[in-house]
Amino acid sequence: MKIWVTRHGQTNLNLKKLMQGLVDEPLNETGILQAKAAHEKVKDIKFDAVYASPLDRAVETASIIAGVDRSEVITDKRIIETDFGKYDKCSYYKMGPAMTLYWALPEIFPAPKSVESIGSMVERSSSFLKELEKKDYDNVLVVCHGGIIRAICGYLEDRKNGIKWRPKPHNCEIRVYEVSGNKYKPCKIY
Repeated sequence: MKIWVTRHGQTNLNLKKLMQGLVDEPLNETGILQAKAAHEKVKDIKFDAVYASPLDRAVETASIIAGVDRSEVITDKRIIETDFGKYDKCSYYKMGPAMTLYWALPEIFPAPKSVESIGSMVERSSSFLKELEKKDYDNVLVVCHGGIIRAICGYLEDRKNGIKWRPKPHNCEIRVYEVSGNKYKPCKIY
């Protein structure tokens, strides 16, 4: 099985450098163009299934990249974005030290009150991927968000701390993982 993991296209909150977490923000024009460009890179791949976070920006991106109707996208709340609590819609540069330090170095600093912990992100993304592994897919597309992708990639790369925090995933950057034995190996980035 190959798992194709990508972050949704740009939204206006991304453009304004505001945290968006569980805010259901749609793609902007740039985000739509990013998804169309990603589609061109993978248009010859037949995806056996297309999964997305239930947030509109992920569902729309999944539909465009896979070239399927939105109704064919399987949504799963376990791959929804990190809950940023009171920091939703807050400027990246005005979050205050607790959130800034946590988001920069979650291996060292704990999540501030109202913000989802790394442990929670790892738990829900692992649950999703373990269920996905039981499916008989050759190629599956998973479209989600910049925060939760860090836990998904941590699982797929068998990281001890459960996360791959850096480099940060860019909008519509596709990371491909292929099963090799009972482990995954990163095989391509688009």
